Amino acid sequence: MKIICVIPARFASTRLPGKPLAKIAGAPMIEWVYRRAAAVPEFSLVLVATDDLRIKHAVENFGGKVEMTPQNLRSGTDRVAYVAERHDGDIFVNLQGDEPLVVPGVLKALVEPFADPDVQMTTPVSIVTNPSDLSDPNKVRVVCDQSGDALYFSRALIPFMRDISEIKLWPENHIFYKHIGIYAYRKAFLIKLTQLPEGRLEAAEKLEQLRVLENGYRIRTVITNYQARSVDTEEDLARINREVAKNNITIESYHEN
Repeated sequence: MKIICVIPARFASTRLPGKPLAKIAGAPMIEWVYRRAAAVPEFSLVLVATDDLRIKHAVENFGGKVEMTPQNLRSGTDRVAYVAERHDGDIFVNLQGDEPLVVPGVLKALVEPFADPDVQMTTPVSIVTNPSDLSDPNKVRVVCDQSGDALYFSRALIPFMRDISEIKLWPENHIFYKHIGIYAYRKAFLIKLTQLPEGRLEAAEKLEQLRVLENGYRIRTVITNYQARSVDTEEDLARINREVAKNNITIESYHEN
């Protein structure tokens, strides 16, 4: 099975313009993400997909592989699909360029379910331990069936614990899962997905993965201990730099947590 990891990266971020080039311990964030993906031996190829020459040059400067994509693509998933149509691969991983501390173990676990020929798409989730994560609309919750396939993703608090009035007690009485925005797909399924129209639930929640469920397809979830640290704002960037300095994390070190 040939697995290709694609890191979609765009310069025009509303809350943090030029985000892929933001510096973490002196190196651009896109390099942190790239090197962690490159540490996964199961990946035959890792490349950045971008429509911006500044990002292209930065990737080339640290020796990474990069492919230019059209500017009119709607999303990172569309960039990954654009690359998939031009490469010979079986599985394509969609790794956002704003997860600088992603650990290789998560990416490895993400592709393991494809040993089952019925699995078309996977995504990681982690168990909620902090009650504040249950009410934060930026932390997407997911509920799954007994096979680990997602039933629904929501910014709302799901499931609702009717008989327990205090939300702070909910994680003690039920296992809640938080979604991590990384995906892997079989090539044909990825291309089919980008050809589907936006769904009503997707439009309401602003969650692209709901398009899959609305059209009757399944997403296999992978449980991980990894706590996502995506960078969307200057505050997030400062927090990551503090964490890196405090824990002596280097661009080549991969802490599996």
